[in-house]
Amino acid sequence: GPKRLWLFTTKTEQSYWDASFADEDGLVFGNEGHGAPEWLHEEFGGDRRLTIPHANHELRSLNLSTAAGIACYEALRQTKLLG
Repeated sequence: GPKRLWLFTTKTEQSYWDASFADEDGLVFGNEGHGAPEWLHEEFGGDRRLTIPHANHELRSLNLSTAAGIACYEALRQTKLLG
């Protein structure tokens, strides 16, 4: 399994741009309609929760497949798994 997990959520100020992803990291996303449950936020603590910033502050969040694609691409880019 993954050595380290990151929770993507709107309930943090820490941008995914500031994360240093490593090989064997895992990315966790909540339910598209309700996000991750509170117990999961508590489990991850503040240092392993990330958000994807966007320009429209009236937008609640990105659609789940879009957020997952953005996050996965950045993790792969950082770990040089994109060729």
